[in-house]
Amino acid sequence: MQLEPEYGKVVETGEPIEFEDYSRELDKYFGTRAFCAAPGRFAVIFTDITTRKRTEEELRRLHTAIEQSPETVLITTPDGVIEYVNPAFETTTGYTQREAIGQKANLVNSGEHSRAFFADMWETLQAGEIWKGRITNQRKDGTRYTVEATISPVVDQTGQTINYVAVNRDITAKLALEDQLRQAQKMEAVGRLAGGVAHDFNNMLSVIIGHADMLLEEMGPDEPCYASLSEIKSAGQRSAALTRQLLAFARKQTVAPKVIDLNETMAGMATMLRRLIGEDIQLVWMPGNKLWPVRIDPSQVDQILANLCVNARDAIAGVGKVTIETRNAVLDAAFCANYIGSVPGAYVLLVVSDSGCGMTPETLTKVFEPFFTTKGLGKGTGLGLATVYGVVKQNNGFIYVSSQPGQGTRFEIYLPPHMAKGSPLSKAETDSPVEPGHETILLVEDEAAILKMTTRMLNRAGYNVLVAETPGAAIDLARTYRGPIHLLMTDVVMPEMNGRDLAKNILVDYPDIKRLFMSGYTADVIAHHGVLEEGVNFIQKPFSQRDLAVKVRKVLAAD
Repeated sequence: MQLEPEYGKVVETGEPIEFEDYSRELDKYFGTRAFCAAPGRFAVIFTDITTRKRTEEELRRLHTAIEQSPETVLITTPDGVIEYVNPAFETTTGYTQREAIGQKANLVNSGEHSRAFFADMWETLQAGEIWKGRITNQRKDGTRYTVEATISPVVDQTGQTINYVAVNRDITAKLALEDQLRQAQKMEAVGRLAGGVAHDFNNMLSVIIGHADMLLEEMGPDEPCYASLSEIKSAGQRSAALTRQLLAFARKQTVAPKVIDLNETMAGMATMLRRLIGEDIQLVWMPGNKLWPVRIDPSQVDQILANLCVNARDAIAGVGKVTIETRNAVLDAAFCANYIGSVPGAYVLLVVSDSGCGMTPETLTKVFEPFFTTKGLGKGTGLGLATVYGVVKQNNGFIYVSSQPGQGTRFEIYLPPHMAKGSPLSKAETDSPVEPGHETILLVEDEAAILKMTTRMLNRAGYNVLVAETPGAAIDLARTYRGPIHLLMTDVVMPEMNGRDLAKNILVDYPDIKRLFMSGYTADVIAHHGVLEEGVNFIQKPFSQRDLAVKVRKVLAAD
């Protein structure tokens, strides 16, 4: 220790001095007091203060850690009066230290928990034990948050409790993400169930619509049964539309995607959407500049916009506004951390918002569930938003909805861009007569009723039909048949093997045979996530006599 200058001052001035110093040789702290003992002489008293200094350093480190901790720390008296809160408490609750200190700890009580809940907590603490659990508190602005709390008693040397220390971790965002994940898992399970039901239902509708269609062709409008048969066919077609919505939700709807400009597609729908929402509701169209193209079936864009606009119309009482926006968006990891199913990257954003009645938080959690509706009996199927959800997921996008009662609703749909120019949309088939056929078709279908009906349809269209109820029977028939077979028409999902594998077997003996697949939905053996692969011919069940005739003729006529 270099002490000579300090001691010299004592001799020169006669004034005592006190200071603290550290000895590297001894690794100790000393408190030093030097004073004049006689003229020209001085005395020094050294006091070892190492323990006190190191305790102070530990307390400073502890205080710094608590002050900088992201978790809220609260210290109270045994009666629950707040003596200390750290900065994280201020950030989380909105109360400043000055506002909190001196108040009871129930300053942030939300009223969510019963008296028995807090009685159990105090019983644990007064027994000298640590209490752990989740508490829903309330911020200064009235919003609620949930914490994982650990409350510990602090005791003195006699074992008397002198304070309580609460360390709380805000888990509100974590709980919201967990809830999103559970909801997504539930939607996946419901989607699988819906897809299976729709597939079987479509098979039955194929028989109903097909036979009604053939009977209608055989009779005139003035015959007694004509009107009834027309109603049967119409009901079947409406049911088929319902199953298509289920398949869209289940992401098993067969689609033919094209590269399109959402702005152009929306512009083409504007007139229809205005009629859909009515004259009292203003439709505002805000297209984004230089919008990236997306690869999606144009009919699915129609589904999305029609369903969202109908919902918006029903949410608006009287005069209101529906706004449709598009723009490019680039999402970062921070944004995606709050949304299950989202991935950082570039997206084309489609926004549909309204000035309607809005939704409660409880309704928001169920908004995409199939068959859930807030509309009156007979006014909605509950499949509109479920269909939108399925379509968006099928196209590798994600959807986010925000709403508050009385504040309207906003749907944000994020679709991945396709950086290539798209081909123009194909024109719809006309109602011109279909050229009759003469070729031989090998028809494979494990549902006997559909096999019989489809055979009749093909015969009526002029084709020679070879029928097989199983893939094995079809292979045997193809090998023993002595004439040409021009087309294999097969169901996708069958016992023994799927339609694609059957086609590979048939190609061995008939390398030039055309293939047409049919199903109530497309399995992964035909399509990836239900999206039709390029060059694969497919017809969706249920189909009409004309649908089948047009499709078969088109496949056979193709190069």
